[in-house]
Amino acid sequence: MQQSFRLYSDLAWLWPLWGGATAEYAHYCQHVSGLIRRFSKRPVSTLLDIGCGGGKNLFNLKRDFLVTGLDLSPQMLAQAQTLNPEVALVQADMRQFRLEQRFDAVLMDDAMAHMNNRADVQAVLRATYEHLQPGGVLVMTPDVLLENFQQNSTTVYSAEAEGLEVVFVENRYDPDPQDEHYDTTVLYLIREQGRLRIEQDHWRMGLFTLDNWRGFLRDSGFEVHEQQYRLAGEDYLSFACVKPR
Repeated sequence: MQQSFRLYSDLAWLWPLWGGATAEYAHYCQHVSGLIRRFSKRPVSTLLDIGCGGGKNLFNLKRDFLVTGLDLSPQMLAQAQTLNPEVALVQADMRQFRLEQRFDAVLMDDAMAHMNNRADVQAVLRATYEHLQPGGVLVMTPDVLLENFQQNSTTVYSAEAEGLEVVFVENRYDPDPQDEHYDTTVLYLIREQGRLRIEQDHWRMGLFTLDNWRGFLRDSGFEVHEQQYRLAGEDYLSFACVKPR
């Protein structure tokens, strides 16, 4: 099945309904800020959010840092700007961006999961390393590790707005356990004034082992630290990666 990225294009208007900026995103951002403060070897004031999407992490992190958001999708950047009108945003490919500024900290959240081959992962990490100040910290939380991947897992999330009800159904399936990616299929059940329409997305996501990630990060030049993060009963592993002075 061919990839589609409708949540980041014509269906981007649904993004504000999929998870609240002041709920689970706030909790995760507290975790991110704590890792940055703990492992940074320099004073921290600036932060780059790579793959910032609709800006929910920016909304929380701007309380602690001077933030900049980077994303490829103009529709998602428009969502981020609406939520964060005072924040600088850049449209660029995370694999090959070039900015004039270096940052004290960098966050890469679930956008990294869309890097579904080693060359893309390594390209993102090279670009990130170049944009970090010496002593700065990259925080990255892979969505899924091979060790905890659950075949055919399905999650359902529902939300309402005025005249609108949406159910997001997300399914993860690995059709070939011998390669390093899996498929995510998302169904959008959209009821506008009670009338139903069904849309869908299909994403091919990277699936690597814990040791793979450790190797990618260390080969890029980072000192790697690991910290568990728990959200809604699920455990995730965050990497706090320091650029040596």
